[in-house]
Amino acid sequence: MTTELKQYMQKNLRAVQMKELSILCTVTDICKRNEIEYWLDGGTLLGAKRHGGFIPWDDDIDICIRDTDTERFKKIMLSELPKDLFLQTPDTDPSYNSTIMKIRDNNSLLVEFGDDFTRDYHKGIFIDVFPMTDYPSVSKTFCKKIAGGYCKANSILHKQHLYSWRSVTEMIWFGAKRAYTRALWWVAEKTCMKGEFFAPLICNNGIGFMHKKDAVFPLSTIEFEGVTFRCPANTDVYLTEQYGDYMQLPPEEKRGIHASFYIEKLV
Repeated sequence: MTTELKQYMQKNLRAVQMKELSILCTVTDICKRNEIEYWLDGGTLLGAKRHGGFIPWDDDIDICIRDTDTERFKKIMLSELPKDLFLQTPDTDPSYNSTIMKIRDNNSLLVEFGDDFTRDYHKGIFIDVFPMTDYPSVSKTFCKKIAGGYCKANSILHKQHLYSWRSVTEMIWFGAKRAYTRALWWVAEKTCMKGEFFAPLICNNGIGFMHKKDAVFPLSTIEFEGVTFRCPANTDVYLTEQYGDYMQLPPEEKRGIHASFYIEKLV
């Protein structure tokens, strides 16, 4: 990233954050009205706990919902989102091949590293929505290995591939790895008890973490940028499970933004 681009990104970061906050408020208001449980997650929850709002260098927002609410969530969002917002899934945006559900702003642009401009999918500023589900009672090591392996293979398989013997080899190797890790997870789901752990769908859990269910429910509240949102029951346990010593700031060289470019308002 050039010095000029870096300065542009820093100058416009706060405007992007405020756009994301606006999307979050709209989505959570719809959830409240329709009695859909949601809670802040990831860097958003970390920012609320450690900074009272956005992590100063962060440029995304994550929320979670119950997996059992996913279809109702989609239906309601399609019906009640204002015209300036868009629910993005592979069903609503056929060129979009990610497994992550997003709510996008229709009058902005946010380019992520790895975005494919040969595909005409929506690239507006967004918030991420992660359905979470009951996990089998497996070890954290097993979960990290299987979920991480599955997500890596799935990500590579969904990238654009130009024809070459290397790409053919990759497709075969990572196709087999995805099938193998998914099969192992299926066996774990069928043979191990559930109810102790709660985590994102395996296709969205590249880190391979699991949360104790009693650290998530019953939901509580937390302040984020001066607005009250729902959060896990025990934010300390929840964040420690995900980040370890989450109150410790990362070194400056790791305080990077996720996007490679953004425009807060197109017209």
